[in-house]
Amino acid sequence: MIRWWVSALQLTELFVSTANVNRIVKEEENKEILTTTETSVDDLPPIVLVHGIFGFGKGRLGGLSYFAGAEEKDERVLVPDLGSLTSIYDRARELFYYLKGGQVDYGEEHSKAYGHSQFGRTYELGHYPEWDEDHPVHFVGHSAGAQVVRVLQQMLADKAFNGHENTSDKWVLSITSLSGAFNGTTRTYLDGMQPEDWRNMKPICLLQFCRLGTIIYDWLDISWLKAYYNFGFDHFNMSWKKKGIFGLIDCLLGNAGPFASGDWILPDLTIQGSLQLNSHLHTFPDTYYFSYATKRTRRIFGINVPSSIFGIHPLLFIRVLQMSQWRHPPDVSPPYKGYRDEDWQDNDGALNTISMTHPQIPVEHPSQFVGHDSDCQPLQPGIWYYKIVEGDHILFIVNRDRAGVQFDMIYDSIFERCRKHAFRKSQQTLPDEIHQ
Repeated sequence: MIRWWVSALQLTELFVSTANVNRIVKEEENKEILTTTETSVDDLPPIVLVHGIFGFGKGRLGGLSYFAGAEEKDERVLVPDLGSLTSIYDRARELFYYLKGGQVDYGEEHSKAYGHSQFGRTYELGHYPEWDEDHPVHFVGHSAGAQVVRVLQQMLADKAFNGHENTSDKWVLSITSLSGAFNGTTRTYLDGMQPEDWRNMKPICLLQFCRLGTIIYDWLDISWLKAYYNFGFDHFNMSWKKKGIFGLIDCLLGNAGPFASGDWILPDLTIQGSLQLNSHLHTFPDTYYFSYATKRTRRIFGINVPSSIFGIHPLLFIRVLQMSQWRHPPDVSPPYKGYRDEDWQDNDGALNTISMTHPQIPVEHPSQFVGHDSDCQPLQPGIWYYKIVEGDHILFIVNRDRAGVQFDMIYDSIFERCRKHAFRKSQQTLPDEIHQ
């Protein structure tokens, strides 16, 4: 009887010990999986979402997402806050230091030429300080943000950042453009830029009201208001603390500030301004390129008209109609050799569709139209793959409900392409593949 009890106790002890061992082993496995997952996420190249004109980054407008929450679709996404009206050049400089860290340096020569401070805000610790050729990034740019990324890549190739002599175009793994402004837009002329003098505005136009409002906003320099939203002109020192009342008058009269020097976004978005930028920009052989061009027009009886009434945002409908009827002034020299009005009539209310597919002026870059995703697999670097999507310019930002299922389809395909199809040495391991 005693032996039976002893045997029973031994079996019980063995069972409990085995259970404890299994529990400990399981906990260690879970810790190992968790650690591996965290390490793998940290090893993933960041996907950087770059906003367009009048845009904003993370933390602005009370936490509103410019990309309508698309940044939550991947484990490692960055959403920088760049100047919403500053020039493409200045924004590219800001983007570099946002990632790498340090004080924004706009360059001595550029700063003197355009009359602003050489140095801007300081990023004590960059959001991706290890950024280099072995740790590249994916960029996704909306509207003017796409051209900002191209300018930044060219700066990297040209080693244009003091103290960072090892930069190269290979720091950029892929560029995805969402309604990107590569070749300018005829809307700039409708809003007030002069076709014959693309750096300057007409005396009375919509952009003049924008100019006056921006100058006053920056001059007032209300800290909580600028923390909520900022046009990005702090390096022009237009605050009342530095300019005073006479400085304000000088800016309003057009004698000083970004609008006087032309160092702001609109001149860069004219066809002539884009041509000037593009003449220095390359498509690089080790970078993957993909663009989504949007349009909200169709041709009826030989005339381009808006393709929908209810499918176009009310703020853009009139502009879709106006841009579809645009005619370059006959008494003004065309913006480039071979220009034709009919090429520029399809549009999304802000940009012409021809501007969004791939860089085309002054020289057309290698490109391939994509009807189905299988048309571009496997992806080849150095080629602009592009799709044409039915939608207006703001369909895929701010309000995801407007795009519905199409929103998820677009961003899911973008992130999947970044993670599974755009790589150099070996295919990346996805976090959800670690458990398999």
